This record gives sequence, C-alpha cells and structure tokens, in this order.
Amino acid sequence: MSRDRDPALPEPPSRRLLLKGAAAAGALAAVPGVAQAGELARPPKPAPYVNPLVRNRADPHVNRHKDGFYYFTATAPEYDRIILRRSRTLNGLGTAAESVIWRAHATGPMGAHIWAPELHRIGGKWYIYFASAPAEDVWAIRIWVLENAHPNPFKGTWVEKGQVKTAWETFSLDATTFTHRGKRYLAWAQHEPGLDNNTGIFLSEMANPWTLTGPQVRLSTPEYDWECIGFKVNEGPYVLKRNGRLFMTYSASATDFNYCMGLLTADADSHLLDPMSWSKSPTPVFTSNDTTKQYGPGHNCFTVAEDGRTDVLVYHARQYKEINGDPLNDPNRHTRVQKLGWKPDGTPDFGIPVADTAKAGA
Repeated sequence: MSRDRDPALPEPPSRRLLLKGAAAAGALAAVPGVAQAGELARPPKPAPYVNPLVRNRADPHVNRHKDGFYYFTATAPEYDRIILRRSRTLNGLGTAAESVIWRAHATGPMGAHIWAPELHRIGGKWYIYFASAPAEDVWAIRIWVLENAHPNPFKGTWVEKGQVKTAWETFSLDATTFTHRGKRYLAWAQHEPGLDNNTGIFLSEMANPWTLTGPQVRLSTPEYDWECIGFKVNEGPYVLKRNGRLFMTYSASATDFNYCMGLLTADADSHLLDPMSWSKSPTPVFTSNDTTKQYGPGHNCFTVAEDGRTDVLVYHARQYKEINGDPLNDPNRHTRVQKLGWKPDGTPDFGIPVADTAKAGA
C-alpha cells in the first residue's frame, strides 16, 4: 500500500489529538451526533462499489501504482485506440477523465482490432501490451508493446517497441506479464499450428519487456465442453500470487453469454515452465448469472482495495443475454469490480457476478 498522501486531503488527526479526544469521550457521549475518539481513529470503510464501474469498456486492466493512483485501461468498442484513466479510488475510475494515449495506424501494422491493453510498470518505465492487426489484414492479430519513460504515463512519449515474437506467426493476443522468484514471465493466448482450436494459454520467460527467451510452453488448451461453446477458446490470462500458490485465471468460449472464467493453479515452489506444475479446474470458476442479470463475465484482472489488503476482481460483463449479430460488434461490455473472497483451503472464491448498483444511463 502506498504511503503517499493526497495533498488535497486533510491531514489525519495526530496521536496526541486522538488521546486527548479519548479522555473527553465520556463528556461527549451524551451529545447527540458527536463521534467518539475510537471512531476518529478507525480508517473509514471504503465506499460500496458502483457497478457497472466503467461503461462500454471491455477487457479491463487496473494497475494500482505506488504513487497512490489506480490506472485503468481497456478495450474501446471501436477497436481503434488505447485509453487511460486514473483515480485515487476504484469508484473514481468511473467518472475520471479519459485520455487517448495512442491511436491505431491508418495503414499497415497496428491498424485494426486494437484489443485488451494492459499497463505495467517495469524497470522504471511504463509499458502497454496490446493486440492489433494490420489495417489490410484485420484478423492477423499479434501482440505489440509500447514504452513510456516518463514517470506520468499521461505525459512523455509512447514509443512503439514492436511485436512480441513468439514461436509461430499465428493469431495471438491478451498478453500479461508478472514476476516470480526474480524472473519475469509473459502469459498470452495463441493459436498453435496443428491443433483444432482457436487459442490456448502459453507462458515464457522474458529477456526484456518486449522479448521472449527460452522455451514457450502451453499451459492450457480448450478441452472441456464449457471451454468450447461457439469457439474453442482459452484467452485473457492473469496471475494472482497468494497463499504459496500462483492462480492464473483465463476466459473461455465465445464472447456472448457463454463466456466464462477458468482457473490454473501452480505451487509457488514449482517450475512454472513445466506444464505439469499447473492444475486445471474441471469446472468454470465464474459464469453468467440469471439472478443478477450479468452475462459473459470474463477477461479479468486483479487489484487491491484502498486498504491495501482486500483483493478485488475486475472484469467485464453485459447486462443482457441475447445479442443480435456478432457479439464483437456489441459495445455493451462494461467494466465491473467486486471483492474477491478466499476459501478455507486458500483458494480464491469468485462468487457470482454482482447485480447492478447503477441505473442504466446514470
């Protein structure tokens, strides 16, 4: 949790003041509406999350940086730009000003299908991983990287570092990066030649933020029925390290109401590039829910609440089940957030996608 204080906020009460207030608590107890010293000392509870948090933004990524800001990026439904917001609170992202920090090229590479950006701070620089295709071949989607050396990602210059070269020149997207035991890894989705699927989940070590090194291993391929509805898809991986394990979520099936989340788990002491180190949940861990009217939840990331301790699940979902035409042409995948629970055995408890708290159009 960042120790930086927002200069716009009032100074917290000093310990001396709190002790003095405690001594006078008896006298104040009879005065209606006067807070007790203990209440002053307690940090305020975070406000309940407002959902949807950010409308018409899919594949959300939230990065809570040490400067005290939450940074937000996501897929815009026009698939033509990369946007960025920031706020000192999660709820604040919903109304934060949005900046376009990069636009698709008019022709050539990085000209179409600008998908699933993620913002990461690596070695004192900002990096954005995203998927795109040439303007003239819109389904030849690959992974690309931008770099910004300025401390403030809204300033400086975003430099195109090029394509992340994988073992095959095939459909690839949804890159995410994480470190473990001093090594940096990239996880992503890609079509493997010779396999009868759309994409599986792959993992590799990195030589630098835009270059892979060593073996590139497949961790998961669509095999269960719930991973193969509409399309045989495993995509959108994201890693959370807790309780001596690494939990890698991913999304499966077509991007309509069948879209759902799966889970891979590895022991923190295992060799991550050995596929046998990862166990796969035979059932989805997060799915559409008719009671809360949330459909197609997926492409998630994780962050922490303002208290620096409470884990938060960030994902997108639609508010209706039936879609006319190609789901990719439907713009109403909204970013949502909710508390991530934990089971007694130390594994994540995703629960169900929460119901709306904000009225449509609010």
